[in-house]
Parts: sequence; structure tokens; C-alpha cells
Amino acid sequence: MIELSRRTLLQGTGAAFMTAAFGGAVKAAPKRGGNLRIGIAGGTSGDSLDPTSTPVDAGFLTLNTMRSTLVGMNAKGEPTPLLAESWEPSNDLTKWYFNIRKGATFHSGKSVTADDVVASLNLHRGDKTTSPAKALLDPVTNVEADGPNRVVITLNRANIEFVSLFKTDFLVILPSKDGVIDRASKDGTGPYALESFEPGQHLSFKRNPNYWDLDNYGFFDSAEVVVIADPAARMNALRSGRVDLVNSVDLKTAAMLKRVAGLKLENIPSGLYYGMPMLVDVAPFNDNNVRMALKYAIKRQEIVDKVLLGHGTVGNDQPIFKNVKFAATDLPQREYDPDKARHYLKQAGYDSIDLPLNVAEIGFPGATAVSQLFAASAKAAGINLNVTREPDDGYFERVWMKQPFTTAYWHQAVTADSRFTEAFLPGAAWNETHFNNPRFNELAVKARETVDENTRAGMYHEMQRIIYDEGGLLNPVFANYVWAMKDNVHRPDDVTTLGDLDSFQCISRWWMA
Repeated sequence: MIELSRRTLLQGTGAAFMTAAFGGAVKAAPKRGGNLRIGIAGGTSGDSLDPTSTPVDAGFLTLNTMRSTLVGMNAKGEPTPLLAESWEPSNDLTKWYFNIRKGATFHSGKSVTADDVVASLNLHRGDKTTSPAKALLDPVTNVEADGPNRVVITLNRANIEFVSLFKTDFLVILPSKDGVIDRASKDGTGPYALESFEPGQHLSFKRNPNYWDLDNYGFFDSAEVVVIADPAARMNALRSGRVDLVNSVDLKTAAMLKRVAGLKLENIPSGLYYGMPMLVDVAPFNDNNVRMALKYAIKRQEIVDKVLLGHGTVGNDQPIFKNVKFAATDLPQREYDPDKARHYLKQAGYDSIDLPLNVAEIGFPGATAVSQLFAASAKAAGINLNVTREPDDGYFERVWMKQPFTTAYWHQAVTADSRFTEAFLPGAAWNETHFNNPRFNELAVKARETVDENTRAGMYHEMQRIIYDEGGLLNPVFANYVWAMKDNVHRPDDVTTLGDLDSFQCISRWWMA
């Protein structure tokens, strides 16, 4: 049993229980009005409104525009109230009580109730779900309503980090009927209602006049989103005036955009990482010596310089960026070393080796160029990479986690625990490397029930070291978010970097002037 005073908790993860959901200085007073048109990079014909299957940018933008989670997160990484106006744990951290915001409604006019929350969270629980959030909720043993506006969540063990998990985009609240959720429902609780949805092509939104916090959200009258996968076409759409805002700027033309009258470019450091995951249970990647050989066979700085054109930093084969709490910034930076790569290859029993690498630009922008540079540098270590360029459409369904060596991007972690849980624990739907390390698994459980932050930090640092030493993740770079927009589009100063475009809240929080 863990004894925890209210004061201790408020000094820790819960310090922002009753803070404003949207705060910080802004560049200019927000104005209401206008129609925002966005050209977005990520979207496929397989996109859906189902919150249990949303792997690309268009889906994340939709979740953050038309729907809401119980909890938000500010730029300092502190949880903030959204549909839950407050919460508190039991003294032993095995029960959490969420008070649902009175007066919050769905776009249909239906009031948000505890029953909707229970049914929405249960979508991601149970043996049959394929939700990427399933692993986050695995410690949950029961979710129940305690009256119309209160939800009680019971855990199998204490978890001091639990509240932060509810910022996860997938855990949005949908309306229930007789305890059942329609996953394809266009109804939501967000500051905008969905008007039209063409998967992989086009979405449109209009302001929700009944949103509970229109003082801080919902400044545009409406918004349109068009999926433009090709970087050059996306830039042309902005220059021609077809759209007002684009993400994932073509870095080769970024400098030129700065000189275009009426446009502005922004370059935001972030924990977005471009990864090359290996399935650690598939030969020859099941030999850590092969994985280590690959990690020493790549020129990370060359990728930052030649592909990101300086818009990023080198990665170090573990997923937690330096601005995330408990980041292990003391791990030695892995450098290109073909002799060391050859050493590990020999330890695996090879003088040389041929390996497949299946890539797509939707895996991350520049994935093909990165893979070609990697193939060139790996040759000096006796590693022959056979790079196959896959079609973008359906890549995450057909190739990622199916082929043994691929490319994939991950937005910045909500917390260290959430990233470890959703991407590195056995049973996680998006455990893209099939990682299963007993010590790592043990630490994941212990860290959640450890109140002392210094002790918890040591555990999270050890977990990052395990991934660094033994994991199947090769992440050569962390990429900045680079977006461009017309100069009449404005944003708050306190943008967050849990996802592109202010954690995909650009429609919800930005404005025109």
C-alpha cells in the first residue's frame, strides 16, 4: 500500500489539476472568423473515424478537432482539464476518480455522461480490440460510472503517471447508446463538428457553437483539410493560395519560402523521430549483434545535414527526446563506425550480409533518401541493404510491422511511460519491433508505482539504456516540425510538440487576423 498525501501528489504529476486548459502569452489577441484551409502530408484511403485505428496525420488532426479526451497537456508537459474538469486518486494510487465536466455536450446536443466515458474507454480494452491504446489501459481492471458525471477507474497496481495517459489522442470520448459506441460516428465533443469526410482526400469542419470553452478554442468559422502527399504539390498549393497552411514542408524549398511575400515559415524542435524498426524475433534481426552492426553503420549527422537540411538533431536509438521528463541525456552518442559494425557482424557469424529494407515516404518524409544514404554507408561494414520503395497508400497496414526492417515516424511521447507502454511492451498493438525484455517489463511496472521522482528517474533511465543497448529501434534523427502558412494565420506562443501543427490543435487553437 502506498501512502501519498494530497500535497505530495499536487507537487508531482497532478500539479495542473485545476489550471486553465489553454494558457500562456499569445502574439496577438485571437480574432474570430475565417475559413482555414490546410494541406496535410499524411493521409490514405484507409483512413477512418474509428479511434482505435488512426496511424497518420489526417487522423490525428481529426481526433484533435472534432473530438476531445478527458485530459489535455500544456507546453510544460503538465496534464490539464478537458472533458474531465478535475480528478483525484485514492491514497494508494489504485483508484482514480474523474469528474466529468457538467454542461459539455456532443455536437448532436446529447450531454456527455459518465456512461459515454465508460463505453469509450472500454473500446480500447479486452482481448478483441486492436487499438494501439490497449497496452496503456491493460492495468485497468474496471471502469464504472459513479453517478451521471463521475467515473471510477480501478487499476491492478498503483500508477502515479496514470492521468497523463488520457492525453493520448486515441482515448477520445464518443456518444454511447445502450453501452455501445458507433466507431464511425461523426458526432464528437470538440470545438469543431465534422461536415464531410473523404478518406485520404478531404475533410471539412465547422465551429461547434456549443463548445464549453469558446473563449480559448474555436476561432475559425470553419476549416478544410486536403491531403497532399507530394511535397512539391503541397508547396505549390500554399504559394498559389489554394491553402493557408501546410505541414511537413519540403525542406529543399524551405529557404525559398522565406522569401515569398505573404508567407512565413516556422521551425519547431521536437521529439518527432524518424525510426527504422527491426523485428527482434525475426532472423537475422533476432541477433542483437546484427542490430548493433546496423546502428554503427549509419551516418546520423549526414542525414541531418543532407535530408533534414539542418532541421533536426541526431537520434540515439532510444525514443525519448531531451525535452521529455526523465529523458536519459547521458547515453553516449552513437557515431558512424564501420569497423565496430564489422566487429558486431563477425560476432553474429557474418563477413557480410544482405538485408531487406522496405520504405515509403509516408513512413517519414525523406525515408527513401535516408535509406539510400544508409545503404551507401553500410557497404563499408559489409552490410548490403536491399531498399524497396513501397507505395504510400496502405503502407502502415501492409508493410509496417509485417516486414522485418521498415521505416516509421513517431510523434513526441506524451510521457516516457506512455511511449514505453505503447511501443515497447509485449502485447502492445504498436510494438513495432516485437521487443520483449524481462528487465524492461519489470521496470515498467515498478516505475508506475514509485512516488519518489529520483528513484523513478533512475528506472526510466535504465529502461532507455536497455532500448539503446538491446532494442530493435534504430532512430537516426529527431526531426523538427517545419510548417509554413500565410502571414494572416496566427498561433499561440505556447505550442506543444506532442504532434505536428501544435499537437494537431491548429484548427482548434489558431486564428486569422
